[in-house]
Amino acid sequence: MRDIIELTVRKLIDGNQRYSIPMYQRNYAWEEGEIAQLIQDILDSAQDTRTRGTPYYIGILVVFERGKQRDTVFETIDGQQRLTTLSLLVAYLRRQFPALGQWPLESCIAFEHRENSRITFDAIFSDDFTDDPLELFHGKDVNINTAILSGYRIIAKVFPRQLKESGLDIKDFIAHLLDHVTIMRVQVPEDTDLNHYFEVMNNRGEQLDKHEVLKARLLKALTPSPDSPEAVRDRLCLHRIWEACANTEKYIQLGFSPAERDALFGKDNWSAFFATTFAGLRDVIAPLPVGENTATSPGGTSRPLSQLLTCPPDGGNANKLGEDSSERFNSVANFPNFLLHVLRVWTGKDIPLDDKRLIRTFEENLLVPNADAQQVRSFIFALMKCKYLFDTYIIKREYLKGADGWSLKTYIRSSGAENRGYYRNSFGTDDDGDTEQRPLLMLQAALHVSTPTQVYKHWLNGALYWLYKQDEPIRQANFLAYLESMAKAFVFDRHLTCSPSPADYYEIIYNRQGRVQSTADSFSDGLPAEKLSYHGIENNLVFNFLDYALWKRHRGTGMDRNGRIGQFDFTFRSSIEHYYPQHPEEGFTPLPEEPLNNFGNLCLISHSKNSRLSNRMPTAKKEYYEANPLDSIKQYLMMQKSPWDQIAIHDHGEEMKEVLLDSIRSQDQK
Repeated sequence: MRDIIELTVRKLIDGNQRYSIPMYQRNYAWEEGEIAQLIQDILDSAQDTRTRGTPYYIGILVVFERGKQRDTVFETIDGQQRLTTLSLLVAYLRRQFPALGQWPLESCIAFEHRENSRITFDAIFSDDFTDDPLELFHGKDVNINTAILSGYRIIAKVFPRQLKESGLDIKDFIAHLLDHVTIMRVQVPEDTDLNHYFEVMNNRGEQLDKHEVLKARLLKALTPSPDSPEAVRDRLCLHRIWEACANTEKYIQLGFSPAERDALFGKDNWSAFFATTFAGLRDVIAPLPVGENTATSPGGTSRPLSQLLTCPPDGGNANKLGEDSSERFNSVANFPNFLLHVLRVWTGKDIPLDDKRLIRTFEENLLVPNADAQQVRSFIFALMKCKYLFDTYIIKREYLKGADGWSLKTYIRSSGAENRGYYRNSFGTDDDGDTEQRPLLMLQAALHVSTPTQVYKHWLNGALYWLYKQDEPIRQANFLAYLESMAKAFVFDRHLTCSPSPADYYEIIYNRQGRVQSTADSFSDGLPAEKLSYHGIENNLVFNFLDYALWKRHRGTGMDRNGRIGQFDFTFRSSIEHYYPQHPEEGFTPLPEEPLNNFGNLCLISHSKNSRLSNRMPTAKKEYYEANPLDSIKQYLMMQKSPWDQIAIHDHGEEMKEVLLDSIRSQDQK
């Protein structure tokens, strides 16, 4: 490397240097999850009193210098997604808060042979549009980069909400962003083979993860006398459990040998969890020595304990049995965030669900000075129990036979003589498809797609906490009733409440056990219009919970023509669409602001479809969706009304509010 330079965002975007995105780089591809995560990271660093006023390093930008001095252009080799997103964020802040910063007049990014990207960025940095750069293309036959436009729209949607939830003043955020958020610009030598270097960058190894550092810290705290046979057994048990839990895409049973599964999860089915203590797990995973410094596995193999630490007896042989599930399932949480969920469930404390603070959070809540080894054992037991509950009762995205969809499955032993397992529905039987557990799967999907980032998945924390506290077998009806109550508390006690102090997630989950406090009488004057208008909806869960309620109400009825409602599937939709467009096609009259932004005229769809269909009239949108999958059940019901005018908008909006209110009326009767 020739030069490594620290650049604040202010210096990065000041226009003195330009960054070219070459043709061999993929197009801009960040969606709401990545964008919201970047903004949240910056907000978190601005709030951290320990490091406030110091640089916050947000990543690396690897470049190759073209030209010299004033004509210098840096070809971007690695980091263009982050660079583009920062530029879009700056463009949005420049538009909304022109007096709070010294903003660049144009973007610092140039696109090599990508005219649509250049046109789109020029529009975003233009002074001619008000709220949406798409206005500049209305009535013009030009191609735009819909991914870049979608990125800007996502920022415009999520930033105000995230800023509000953080409690940070906008002036403090902008000052922190411009002067303390820092990127490391790494310049490669002039004689670098860029094609080879780009290939290496995309196949480079990963640094030691924080959770691996945390594992080492826990091992050290667990065994004050590391050479004793008991300490070796403890370390082996922690190591085996940790490795079995670390891949959140693989079911916990697959981390152990068939003989160990018999002892841990039930010899007849492998789908139960019998242990009640760490010692109970240790007796199976790291049994008592047969001879000096040896142990016997449930499979009967006697080996030195020191060797078992690095080469477990039969664990990991799942792949030999053809049982590996890591490519079949995609989990709703990664391992570092899962560790924080377990820590919160285990302690009952209001700890942050943000893996950037992983080690610090464990230092404050478990790895305190002179940490108690028994507390570490207790946490590791909680980790394994929560992973079993997570695998069995929390949805995954399943990829099978060329298709994918949400699944809720448990791992169970085959009835044949072979030590093999298979996946079946967690509730009901495979014979009825997923009819019995379908509402539970749908509600979890609605909650999950409303929180696209890995951090702060409060619905998941609430679900795990309820599951962990159950003494009786988990029943589908009880679990569904809890999740419905928790979802209603999120919607009515937090997102739609008229109270000046919306309920806190921790308060709802840990102090109220997920119970919703709002009743229909709480909204005697109706649901607040300002919380359901285009500019007032603060969380996508309002739309997704409504779609869940509509799915329950209309599936299999006369409204469910051709089963379109019953077959509806929740996806990551994050764009609020005006069904009657904000900027209608030529020859059609724009609506006044109130009916245009009324809840009745709004629905949640994907950003790509919003960019493509934005200016189309309702009849054209209806024709499109008749031949394509639904994005929204609410939208499907809107398409049944014709003509779509101010009266239809008002009537539909009132009908949807009644559906929402009916959900807490039914709660009141329980």
